[in-house]
Amino acid sequence: MTLVYALTIAAYLGCGLYMMLSRHAVRIVLGLALLTNGAIFLIFFSGRMGSVMPPVVPKGADALAVDAANALPQALVLTAIVIGFALTAFAVVLTLQTYRSLGTLDVRRMTDAEDLGAPDAPLSSEVKSDG
Repeated sequence: MTLVYALTIAAYLGCGLYMMLSRHAVRIVLGLALLTNGAIFLIFFSGRMGSVMPPVVPKGADALAVDAANALPQALVLTAIVIGFALTAFAVVLTLQTYRSLGTLDVRRMTDAEDLGAPDAPLSSEVKSDG
């Protein structure tokens, strides 16, 4: 079963990376979501999956039971879900605003910044002659 989990995580990460390398903004956002989910699965499955005992210290004991679930991956997964959702929502809004302002979702045609030139290049009026 561990091999199935590993192959599932590899498929998520591979598909996410493949889509992030696309030249279409929506595919990039979907690839980002897949990459985030792959990372969440990786963190989640790094904990003990077969444990049925909750990560709670029993009354009168000083520590968790030996076969208790690991609480750290669960807490990290919850944090990663919130961060991944916020990042995906921001990327969707950014893509929508980019489409509204530029009229395209093809990243090869998004050249407004390059058309302005280098920000540190001197202006033609600032160029001094040697003479």
